[in-house]
Amino acid sequence: MLGRLASAVVPALGRLTVTSDAGAALAPGSIIAANHTSLADPAVVLAALHRLGAAPVALAAAGLWRIPLLGRMLTREGYVPVHRNDPRAVRALDGAAAALADGRLVLIYGEGAVPRRKDAGEAAPR
Repeated sequence: MLGRLASAVVPALGRLTVTSDAGAALAPGSIIAANHTSLADPAVVLAALHRLGAAPVALAAAGLWRIPLLGRMLTREGYVPVHRNDPRAVRALDGAAAALADGRLVLIYGEGAVPRRKDAGEAAPR
């Protein structure tokens, strides 16, 4: 559902072109690693993956589950909360491993957060 929502919203805000190699496929049980350089990244990446027919499980900041409607959607989609700077953070790896074992695609952002900036521009990945 989040991929469909992003796929509808992102093109309304700008152009989205998705390309892939001919015959390329996202194999079940794969990890997708994306850069997180702006707040728009999750929506753009989910919209692009939706166009490719993928509905990944994403690892996301646990604080997002405190947003009532969003938290329910994240849970329903099987997303994995990451409790940053907390001993519970390691549980995210267990959640990701379970999703991979079930043949799901797992989306991770290696930076774990958007880099801090004083202006509205994108920052380079950490």
